[in-house]
Amino acid sequence: MLTTLKLRDFRCFPALEAEFAPGVNVIVGPNAQGKTSLLEAACVLLRLQSPRTAMLGPLLRHGAAGFVVDGFYSGNHLQFYYSPRRKKLALDSVEQRTAAEYLQIGRTVWFSNADIALVRGAADERRRYLDFVATQLDPVYRRHLRDYEKALRSRNRLLKMPAPRWREVAAFDEPLVAAGTALMRARNRLIALLEPHAVEAQAAIGGGAGETLAMRYQPGSGPGEFEANLTASREEDLRLRQTRVGPHRDEVVLEINSHGSELASEGQQRTLALALRLAQARLIAAQREVLPLLLLDDIFGELDPSRRNALLAHLPAGAQQIITTTHLDWAQAEIGRVFRLENRGLTVNR
Repeated sequence: MLTTLKLRDFRCFPALEAEFAPGVNVIVGPNAQGKTSLLEAACVLLRLQSPRTAMLGPLLRHGAAGFVVDGFYSGNHLQFYYSPRRKKLALDSVEQRTAAEYLQIGRTVWFSNADIALVRGAADERRRYLDFVATQLDPVYRRHLRDYEKALRSRNRLLKMPAPRWREVAAFDEPLVAAGTALMRARNRLIALLEPHAVEAQAAIGGGAGETLAMRYQPGSGPGEFEANLTASREEDLRLRQTRVGPHRDEVVLEINSHGSELASEGQQRTLALALRLAQARLIAAQREVLPLLLLDDIFGELDPSRRNALLAHLPAGAQQIITTTHLDWAQAEIGRVFRLENRGLTVNR
């Protein structure tokens, strides 16, 4: 579990320190006090990425040179320093050259009201969801993703030149195909593993309404082999000055009762968003044989009692939870520790 979390110059906090208990921890406070940022810092400490933004720059407090997140998780001391010029990682006070060993320490799942974007939003929201799960399950997935993104950026940069030379552009086809093929295979496998957990959660949270959920991988390279499709898209790539096929255009097709989730009711869509997060939590617990840290950002007060109780019942038993809320009116389960966050300060209420 996460026992200690320290921040410096992270979002709105010049400095902050918290000590968490096993089980359920609740952070209570008015809106716009930084409750979400505190959960975000825990996620950044464990996974070196934010669930709210693709870049780390926005996490830096205005006017500060860099931010620090520091904490103890399952007995390991984790430290991460970020500035626009430099990143530094330390595990048990030993600076790390790569993130590989560091990222093997902690697992986490993030829940928020913004998760509705997993259902209603663009395909990149669902790709980020897959990537966040996959990097916690597969130690080589992150490397394949970084290799693919690097090759894609280089290829697109050459395509955007006034007079692209195809021989230079095509030099990046091999690394793009190698990393992209690995990503597509991993994503396809991941969806197959997530689907039964999501189906079970959808049925439970939906209250036995007879809804059936299906998840399907739709490769952004089109049908057939990625390499052949990349070659076939050459003229289109040159005309549009960008790479038109590949995992950067992958989609996760979500269906309720054999119809696209965009046609579902708002209640069905919100249930589906919760089901996707629960599937992530249960799969990590099953595959890694460790309980993930659950970060729940102000969602219980927005859920009706049936969905709230179903969500609580389907969280991995025994997992540490850090919950933010503006009030405790919804709370029925036993809470280990309650904090009050106000005026950028955190105090323990009980």
